[in-house]
Amino acid sequence: MIFKKGELFCGPGGLSLGAKEAQFEYNNELYKVEHLWANDYDENTCKSFAHNICPDSADSVIWGDVRELDIENLEKIDALAFGFPCNDYSIVGESKGMEGEYGPLYSYGIKVLRHHQPLWFIAENVGGLESANEGRAFIKILQEMEDVGYNITPHLYKFEEYGIPQARHRIIVVGIRKDLGWKFKVPKAPLKERTMWKTTRQAFENPPIPEDATNNELTRHQHKVIDMLNNIPPGENAWYEGIPEHLRLNVKGARMSNIYKRLNPDLPAYTVTGSGGGGTHMYHYDEPRALTNRERARLQTFPDDFEFIGGKESVRKQIGMAVPPEGAKIIIEAILKSFAGIEYETEPAKWEEELPEMLKTGVNKKRKIKPLV
Repeated sequence: MIFKKGELFCGPGGLSLGAKEAQFEYNNELYKVEHLWANDYDENTCKSFAHNICPDSADSVIWGDVRELDIENLEKIDALAFGFPCNDYSIVGESKGMEGEYGPLYSYGIKVLRHHQPLWFIAENVGGLESANEGRAFIKILQEMEDVGYNITPHLYKFEEYGIPQARHRIIVVGIRKDLGWKFKVPKAPLKERTMWKTTRQAFENPPIPEDATNNELTRHQHKVIDMLNNIPPGENAWYEGIPEHLRLNVKGARMSNIYKRLNPDLPAYTVTGSGGGGTHMYHYDEPRALTNRERARLQTFPDDFEFIGGKESVRKQIGMAVPPEGAKIIIEAILKSFAGIEYETEPAKWEEELPEMLKTGVNKKRKIKPLV
């Protein structure tokens, strides 16, 4: 059973790579996902996707604003993926939700679902989506997904519990078309204990990054930054009390915890992001420097032969905004197993008990928030 997939806000191809690697054979039938078309607004991102995912059909990656996409004339698909922009839903920043520039962009995924009616979809966003607009935006998005004909399973995936060397928490919604008569079950996270999590040291050193790896350029730092990093132990940040007075940052007001924060080699990394200025590039545990993009890609579980296209800052953004391929693989493999009738270990979805009432009333009683009109 082969599912032709379309993708909005495709990024450099993390989800598609995971989907490609999720294939298996069962009862002499191949279950797999094949790329058909994808869209993103960033040119370098589209080039990275085409270069790694579909080098023989680069024109299937549509570079442009989703608001100008001719949705009705896109090729028919069996599956849709859309990691709609998270800028307005992140817990870092103003969390404008529906009122922000990017908040309403999820609706283009809804338009594809309404018009093309694929068998299933997978949608991804930051954990902060749950609290945007006091929790109302999240429920409205779920209601619209359900209203266009899908049994939905939203869940907050903690990727470190799935073997990703990074504390990355993302809301992922899987929808199965209602006429199929069943609902997706969340695959059980196998690594609930902290002692089982994959560490940054394991990610970087087992095996070491090849010397000729692409996207592995070092960042040039000022001497003061190097001196400051030399006085910050692994796991600590710029506000560590042991930093000499003349090397400390002169910052008033809020102090972000990830400023010049060095990784702890014995834990998963903190969340890899695609935004931020100086001091937020993630810092090595052994060396007084920012991570290279290849190291950041390792934390996101991209293989070393996955080459990102563009300048260093463009690549940094692409990596930070991507879905970890190994995380996507686990979820999409569970979707394929569901279609094949293969049982797998599951766990309750985060909003399993309250979801019916949320969809019916537009209110999550646990949050006591009025519906979004």
